[in-house]
Amino acid sequence: MLAGAVLVFHGAAASGAAAGVATAAGHGAAARLAQICRSAKSPGTARTLSRAVQNALSGRTGIESVAVYDRKRKLSCAVDTGRHYDSASVVKVTILSALLRKAQEQGRRLTARERGLAEKMITRSDNAAATTLWNAVGRTRLNRFLKLAGMRSTRLGANGHWGLTQITASDELRLLRLLTSRNSVLTTASRRYVLDLMGRVIPEQRWGTPAGRPSWMRWRVKNGWLPRLGRYWRVHSIGAFDGRGENYLIVVLTQDSPTMEYGVQTIERVARAVHRTLNPRSGSVTGDLEMPLEASDGSVPADV
Repeated sequence: MLAGAVLVFHGAAASGAAAGVATAAGHGAAARLAQICRSAKSPGTARTLSRAVQNALSGRTGIESVAVYDRKRKLSCAVDTGRHYDSASVVKVTILSALLRKAQEQGRRLTARERGLAEKMITRSDNAAATTLWNAVGRTRLNRFLKLAGMRSTRLGANGHWGLTQITASDELRLLRLLTSRNSVLTTASRRYVLDLMGRVIPEQRWGTPAGRPSWMRWRVKNGWLPRLGRYWRVHSIGAFDGRGENYLIVVLTQDSPTMEYGVQTIERVARAVHRTLNPRSGSVTGDLEMPLEASDGSVPADV
């Protein structure tokens, strides 16, 4: 689990919900803010970021979960990180990671065909490629990877519907931490391969957590965008960021947004708050990113 308590903010009730938690605990506003982000090394930054994240979520319609981890400051933020969401295309990073683990256990590299499918799946969010690789890895090895990665709350989608895999912000942060640090699950070469593809996502899919980052910062991202039964969007973004001594991870999952654009805006409000707080003296930040069309990522059939 993240090193911090969890606050539950639900759309327009965000401010009231946070106040209710604080009142029940009897700690007041300062303690409430400290509960969102914590850092023994940089407590001032943690308080500032707590306030910034709360402001970013305040008044938003729908449900949101946020997880942040900053290696430099040993700082963690957690907002409702145990809540489950339909994964949409975000699960494609898990599919690729499980494929790489399978290849490692078999003592081989990915085949040319596997590499071609992986590139399409991550950089263009190709669903046919995702289905092929999901089937190739198989549920047994996918579950094995989840166990090895410590992603114990993630539940694979049934009946081949990988886009309905149930994910949490906490588990998605665990996956990003696995991909960005040495570990016994994935080799350095495997980790670099996943991150390289996440850093080559096509321009129209670079929205979300990269918004507001300093222009010099290296980014890796994977997004998901899915309306269920033609409404109530699930819009997600996971991202890793580093450069000039900075090294941090952002996960934002949303549900029941009235439109895709609204969900993207919610994510980018949080992302800008994080980038701005962790890079207060950065003289140049990225502007508005290309806004996607109001169309599903296709990770789940429209009639399911």
